[in-house]
Amino acid sequence: MPVVFRYKGFRFFFYSNEGRPREPAHVHVRAGSSEAKLWLESRVRVAASYGFDAGTLRELVEVAQANRELIERTWHDYFS
Repeated sequence: MPVVFRYKGFRFFFYSNEGRPREPAHVHVRAGSSEAKLWLESRVRVAASYGFDAGTLRELVEVAQANRELIERTWHDYFS
């Protein structure tokens, strides 16, 4: 499970097996037992979330948007 970066105790990562066929680029975020999946296409948006409140999700989307280039580069480097 490659970790892209950490932010305030949140781990931004992706799974090494992201489906067959592979899903479009996205990132998972975990803190404790809570996890969210964020799509990167077009604009960063929440695909699924378990345990995060709306304010936290807004912050995570903003952080992912600010680090989108890093996330996408890491994704493509890993899966190439």
